[in-house]
Amino acid sequence: MSQSLFQRTPLLDGSDVTAKREEIRQYFHTTLDRYEQLFETLRTKEAYYKKPISLRHPLIFYLGHTATFFTNKLILAGLIGERIDPRLESIFAVGVDEMSWDDLDSTHYDWPSVEEVFTYRKTIRNLVDRLISDMPMVLPITWESSWWPILMGIEHERIHLETSSVLIRQHQLEFVQPHPEWQPCRTSGTAPLNSLIDVAAGSISISKSKTDQLHYGWDNEYGSHNADIPAFKASKYLVSNEEFLPFVEANGYRTESYWLEEGRAWQEFSRAEHPTFWVKKGNSWHLRLMTEEVPMPWDWPVEVNYHEAKAFCNWKASISDQPVRLPTEDEWYRLYDVAQLSEVPLHEKARGNLHLDFYASSCPVSEFAQGEFFDIVGNVWQWTETPTHPFEGFDVHPLYDDFTTPTFDNQHNLIKGGSWVSCGNETLRSSRYAFRRHFFQHAGFRYVVSDAPAKQPTSNYETDKLLSEYAEFHYGDSYFDVPNFPRALAEIAISAMGNRPKRTALDLGCASGRSTFELARNFDHVTGIDFSARFIGQGVQLVQHGVLRYTLVEEGDLVAYKERTLTGLGLDHVKDHVEFYQGDACNLKPFFTGYDLILAANLIDRLYDPAKLLTSIHTRVNSGGLLMITSPYTWLTEHTKKESWVGGFKRDGENFTTLDGLKEILGKHFRLIQEPISVPFVIRETKRKFQHTLSEVTIWEKIS
Repeated sequence: MSQSLFQRTPLLDGSDVTAKREEIRQYFHTTLDRYEQLFETLRTKEAYYKKPISLRHPLIFYLGHTATFFTNKLILAGLIGERIDPRLESIFAVGVDEMSWDDLDSTHYDWPSVEEVFTYRKTIRNLVDRLISDMPMVLPITWESSWWPILMGIEHERIHLETSSVLIRQHQLEFVQPHPEWQPCRTSGTAPLNSLIDVAAGSISISKSKTDQLHYGWDNEYGSHNADIPAFKASKYLVSNEEFLPFVEANGYRTESYWLEEGRAWQEFSRAEHPTFWVKKGNSWHLRLMTEEVPMPWDWPVEVNYHEAKAFCNWKASISDQPVRLPTEDEWYRLYDVAQLSEVPLHEKARGNLHLDFYASSCPVSEFAQGEFFDIVGNVWQWTETPTHPFEGFDVHPLYDDFTTPTFDNQHNLIKGGSWVSCGNETLRSSRYAFRRHFFQHAGFRYVVSDAPAKQPTSNYETDKLLSEYAEFHYGDSYFDVPNFPRALAEIAISAMGNRPKRTALDLGCASGRSTFELARNFDHVTGIDFSARFIGQGVQLVQHGVLRYTLVEEGDLVAYKERTLTGLGLDHVKDHVEFYQGDACNLKPFFTGYDLILAANLIDRLYDPAKLLTSIHTRVNSGGLLMITSPYTWLTEHTKKESWVGGFKRDGENFTTLDGLKEILGKHFRLIQEPISVPFVIRETKRKFQHTLSEVTIWEKIS
């Protein structure tokens, strides 16, 4: 590993704008350089296109994804006016959260060449560098600042140093090669005997403000949280490979009583008998590192998913007759405070195996003392018992509405402390990263002994005001005798179809997905697409769990609790006929085509370039198929630049309506098959405040 320190995440305050601008520029370039250097560990071009595991994209995706992320956020922030390469940005836009351990479908991806992706990355690098030079700067930088998306893109790239290094580690050895700047630790020996250390009762207090913080943060870090922590005991060291071995030898992977129900399901699927990165050769064990296999370093931390860590704790509890479990997030904060830790220094090496300061691998669990403990931070991430949940005062950032909220499902657990490759924001005490419990992420664990049960905060109820309003709009009560709008649109569309084929339909701008389900009553298959992962998450939740829970504001801080089920809505029988995707209506992937019906409900006046959609949508509709557009025509410059409005302005001194614009654009390939109609809808804001709106519905038949 290089002896020079990998630059730390910049402080957001200061008085020297020029110096801060150059600090961020250096942070940007060193981050991209390091990320591209990581890909030099791939031995061949083929390595970019072979999936390391079925659940993730090949590495060519992750090379392009981090650059596309910059483009997407800069567009949303209004810092650039158009896409750089729409084709590549369509391919690289959306990553994969392992929704299950089912195979990821890769049939719809036409990957570009490695050279093409590096050229694209260079273009983005030059673009961002120019913005860093030209953008006005006011210190301190806050999350409302125009500089926030720049920092967001850099920190996102640093996250992918972590995720891409894991994928490289999961690649076949034939596809990877050692690299002088990515050298592992070469020290190993007998593991120290682990022991329990008493941790006195204490309290933790977390408070992070959008306007008064020293470092960049992700949305789930903001807000406040206070907790009193009862006394507990915690293991002095992370669990080593040597300490984990008796569990393996005791047939722990095949003993059902040690595994929770979800863990048993994963274990039955994977047929695992030992940790993923352990390799049995004859009678000896080896460990797979990022680019090589080495004889088992028994004193290094074992790397496992949550299910394996939890099963080990249950096994240890059974043989020790003690209440052994994983620590909670709050207990980890208590350990951090007891160890008297602080943030990674700016100009000195970290106090742990962190921030690429030492190795491109784990190291002995006894190398980095932190108070009475070792590796409270660094070496490997540590699984906790705590599902992801919002702090009081949580809010999503408008430029990245789906960073955390899709994980508020009680299926993602927090990991704490960082690993050897964690850098930037990941190293901060305040960072809160979470993964699905069967996921591998340079993660291990330590255990605690406590009579206090692990508190399980829940995010089952959607509390975001906008999302709750949309949940009610789609699946809730009717108000003022106005029928449910998404259902009404589906009924109008189905009636208009008449005797036309009803094989496939596209609900474009599906929001929470009610029309998607309703169309599936009559169509063989319906696809719902929306730009917001938060919205489609409600449809996905109904498919996966059959229930949607949310709160509704009554008045002030008073809320009502609502629950809707697919069964109660009479839609349970159609859940296997729908699917949901996140996507940009102005930049859809090519495989979204061949539809007998496309419904675009209340969409066109919220697009940054509606004409781009309207001029190409005929390519996605079958001949004789229908396009149904609904809109209140509420054109706003905050969504659509005025020069991109389809109507609602004067042309040559005369009124030019949106309907005029639709006829002009769509008339080349469609005919209007009936007169427009107005369909009302009501959105409930509070118990006594409602929005009552009319949406104009036009139905078009494709003729060429």
